[in-house]
Order: sequence, then C-alpha cells, then structure tokens
Amino acid sequence: MEKGNLSINSENILPIIKKWLYSDSDIFIRELVSNATDAITKLQKLISMGEASMPEGTTYRITVSIDKENKQIKVTDNGIGMTADEIKQYINQIAFSGASDFLETYKEKLGEGSDIIGHFGLGFYSSFMVADKVQIDSLSHKEGAVPARWICEGGIEFEMGESDKASTGTTVTLYVNDESLDFLEEYKIKEILKKYCNYMPVEIYFDVIKPEEEPKDDDIIDAEADADEIINADADEDDATDKKDAPKPINNTSPLWLKQPKDCTDEEYKAFYHEVFTDFNEPLFWIHLNMDYPFRLKGILYFPKLKHELDSIEGQVKLYNNQVFIADNIKEVIPEFLLLLKGTMDCPDLPLNVSRSFLQNDGYVTKMSNYITKKVSDKLNSLFKKDRENYEQFWDDISQFIKYGCIKETSFYDKIKDAILFKTTNNIYTTLPEYLERNKEKHENKVFYVTNENQQAQYVKLFKDYEMEAVLLTTKLDVPFIQYIEMHNHGTTFARIDSNVADILNTDTPDDNKDSKESLEALFRLALDNEKLKVDVQGLKSDSISGMIILDEQSRRMQEMGSMFGGINMMGFDMFGNEETLILNKNNNVVKLLLQLKDDESRKEDVHLICKQVHDLAMMSHKPLAVEAMSDFIGRSNRILEMIASHNHTV
Repeated sequence: MEKGNLSINSENILPIIKKWLYSDSDIFIRELVSNATDAITKLQKLISMGEASMPEGTTYRITVSIDKENKQIKVTDNGIGMTADEIKQYINQIAFSGASDFLETYKEKLGEGSDIIGHFGLGFYSSFMVADKVQIDSLSHKEGAVPARWICEGGIEFEMGESDKASTGTTVTLYVNDESLDFLEEYKIKEILKKYCNYMPVEIYFDVIKPEEEPKDDDIIDAEADADEIINADADEDDATDKKDAPKPINNTSPLWLKQPKDCTDEEYKAFYHEVFTDFNEPLFWIHLNMDYPFRLKGILYFPKLKHELDSIEGQVKLYNNQVFIADNIKEVIPEFLLLLKGTMDCPDLPLNVSRSFLQNDGYVTKMSNYITKKVSDKLNSLFKKDRENYEQFWDDISQFIKYGCIKETSFYDKIKDAILFKTTNNIYTTLPEYLERNKEKHENKVFYVTNENQQAQYVKLFKDYEMEAVLLTTKLDVPFIQYIEMHNHGTTFARIDSNVADILNTDTPDDNKDSKESLEALFRLALDNEKLKVDVQGLKSDSISGMIILDEQSRRMQEMGSMFGGINMMGFDMFGNEETLILNKNNNVVKLLLQLKDDESRKEDVHLICKQVHDLAMMSHKPLAVEAMSDFIGRSNRILEMIASHNHTV
C-alpha cells in the first residue's frame, strides 16, 4: 500500500482538535452527514447536466450506523464518490486561513472554548474528536474507477490502497476511542441526528448493527435498496403492509419553510411549530419569510405567548444553511430582540467560513437582519391596521417583545411606533396619540401610569372619580421603555399615578387651605417625630380618602436609580433626597376630627395615634411598608380596634 504524509502546518493539529473541540464533539456527525449530502447533490447535478449516469430508479440516501461491539460508527452515501487522487486532494491537504498564526492564536484563547471547526473549517477531521482511527472507502461514479481506501490513526501518517467497495459512493468508518463510547448509544446518535440533520435534503436512515451481523461496507445501502425493490414488486399485492415494515428516514427532506406561503395552511404552520419546538401551546401568529433577491432567505417566525417578565422569556430561533442546522439564536444574523420569538431560518447564502459553523459579520448579514426586522414590523402594522380587535387581544402576550425590540433597535421603533398600544385603567387599549388627545383638557402632553393596580388602587379610584385614566405599566421593562418613549417624543412626559397630581385633582385655591396646612403639618411632624415631613391639604372629591402620598416623578426615578446602583445612603446620606409629600383630604371626616382635636391635651395620645395611622395608610398605597413600620401599623391597628370595641361596650 502507498504511504505518505498529510500536508498540514503542524503535526500537532489532530491533538489540538481533540483538546479544544471536545465540548462540541457531536459536531462530527453534522460534518460527515453534510459531506455525504454534498456528495449526493453533486452527483445529481452532474446527472442533470448529462455528465454522469446512475441506474434508473436509484434512491439516494445516507445511512448512519453504529456497531457497539466493534466500537464503530459508519456514515455511508451513494453519492459522487472519490478516486484515490481525489482523496489525496480533498482529504490529505488540510487547508485553513491564517495557518502560520494558528497555534499562537489558540494558545491565547485557550480559556475561551474557541470552536476551531467554526473558524477553520476542518470538517471531515472533526471525526478525530471521537475516533482514534478513521477509514474511508470510496468508489467514484466515473466509469472504470477503482475503489480506494484511506486509513489514518490520528497522527500525520496515512495509508492508501485499493478497497473492496462495490457500489458508487463513500463510507466513512470511525473507530471510536474509549473516551467517546457514549456515541455508540442509539439514543445519543439519534439525538444528534435530530439536532443537526432533521431537515437535510437527502433521506437519512439510522441502523444499529447487532453482534451477530457482519455486514460489508455496502450491505447497509444494498439491503435498503433491496427493501425498496421488494416494496415495489409487492405493491399491488399488499402495499400497506410492506410499507409499514420498510425502513423510514429519520429526517424530513421538505420542511415547511421551503413551501410558498400561499401553499401552506394554518394547520400545517401549527403542526410544524409543535414538531420543531415541542410546545403544546398554540402560537399566536407567524411570519413566513421568503426572499430570493438580493439574497436567499426562507423561514418561519412564530409569535408564542410571552410571559409577563422579560427575564423569564426563552425564545429559540434555529438557523440553517441549506437545511443543515447551524445553531440556535445567532445574534449576528438575527436581531437580538427577535430571539424572544421561536422560528426557523434557512440562509443558503450565509457567509460562513470554510465550515458551516462560524458566521462572518459583514454587509450581507446586516442587510439580512434589516430585512427580517422590516418583515416583522410590516406584519405587526398590518395586524394593527386591518384587524385591530385581534391585535388588541394579542397585545398582552406580545407587548414585552415589542417594547424590548423598540429599546434595542431604533429602526424597529421607527417602523412600529404607530402600532404601540397601552392598556388603560378603563380596560381599553389605546395608542399614545389617542391617549394624549383624549386627555388633553385635563393634562396636556402628560401620561399617567400605574405600576401596581392593587397597591395603587386608592389612586386609581381617585382618578376614576375625576373621570381620568392612567395606563398600566407593570413590568421591569416598562421603566426603561417610558424613558425611551419620552426621548423620542419631545414634550411628552410620563408620571406615575402617585406623583404630583395634586394640582389636577384639587378644586381649591392655595389660600383656602393655608391655615389647615400649617396646623396639620405641625401636628403630623410632632406625631411622627419628623421635622422634615412635607404636608399639604386639599379638598378631594372622594371623602373616603384621608390621605395619600405623592412624589415628584423625577425624584422617584432618581431614588429608584440610586437603589439599583447603591446610591441610597452613600457616604451616610440620601444623595437624591426625599421629596414625598403627605396630602391630607380636608373633606375626610378623620382629617376634620384631627383639626378639631389638635389642641385638646386630653386627647393628645389618641390624636398622635390617628396621625400615624393616616400616614401609614397613605404610605401603603404608595409603596410597601418596611418590616418595622408594618409591625407598628399592625400593633396600632389592634389598639384602635380595642378602643372602638371598648367605647361601644361602654355605650
């Protein structure tokens, strides 16, 4: 047998592959099956050009088999095949870019888990991640070709000679090393095939070789071909039974994204969604991407029901290249905010490096990303304009996605801004311009919002008493979102429902309450032992409200920011100040009673008790009480109940 050396830049190349690619070692299946698919595709192309021929009725297929007893994995195709000279050209020369800097580059990135295949396209040589020895048996489609065998045992030496392969195509045999024996488990290989090869364009079959079987390299394909002949011969006699017993491919060669959108039914879209994502919930709606120029892109993006909080949303957009799975959620191709969705995208023109793994971020990718963003915004705008009723029903489920998309991509906001909705305390959905127009007589260019309907119920009721409305913004994402909206809508401001609404709700003039304000402020400061407490008195429509806390919107935002970044109590003081004001309702009977008893020394203890209770009740509608304050409130409430019970008993 002829012997020679591999043409590579370092004799340490294969140990490096094994060491640095071990975490992604399952990629060898994808590479070998992809190469087999390429071999079949090339042969079919030559046949269509009249430059090759195969027996009529040939069924093209790939078979992946495992032989646990002999520690072998085989990948067999009946594609174009290779001559000995072609094996020397394609296999013995490992070409990659930046060869001279290879070792030094990866020495520096050792801790980063770099994917060498992704960077340098070693493809076939990924086999050595799991095998100590690899054997190729191939017979070219060319007339008079001699079958060739190539063997390499993980170093730089190889052996070549004649093979006993009898049919056109290639078989790659991996002699699995002891560290990778889990790849000989049936469930493991099936899992990998489903992950990478589930939608490859050539039928893939899986076979487990039993200990008593000793097939030759070609027996697998020949046996399957025989099975096809038997099925065809007996079709008229017992077609249904034979087809049930015949081997079935493990993949779907015609995924739904390859069809024209007009040819797909809603049932097919839903079935495909369940198949790919094993999600039992129905998707809300979907977008079928079908682009041929200036680049090819096909795919389906699904809008699932999104959870309330952004950090609990787990989307999954699967990227394919010519039906070969590349990876989930590649941000270089797919705008980051779209990764909250679920979908499949097949990009045949994707600018990969030599292999199918590493994505180059260039102008092509930017154009593709812009196209996807436009298609999504077009779909949403269409739903909003043509079917607003349904769009409003979807809104709660997709609002997180849209808000996040606006913040992440200004271009997306520019396209979708007219279709952004807000749900109000009146349980209607409104756009920003609609809300501002509807409320301009009461508060021009200002949007009031609620962050917690239960906690802020008192303020919501007060707003309704004044025939006013606020929008519901109840998630963490809403804080940066409203700041983003303010930045892009100059003159429009957002204010929480417990901010400075006093001027809007009060019907009195400032002088009407001057004396009451001074008296009650002094009383409450003394009762609460807080000389800095700000108190105001106003006449509110509802006499059931004794008091409420208001806080300037900007001050509150600064406090929240300070809490987030540790700004509160830095260097021993509150760097953002405390602008909370206690608003007392002079129309409330409790407040009236306090004004009457404020100078009664015999009731001083009771008055102070009531002042504290009024303050805490107001504070509880504004924000949760601290642990100690809540404990005091509960104890004080019990004392008040005892006083009432005792008074009633005496009477």
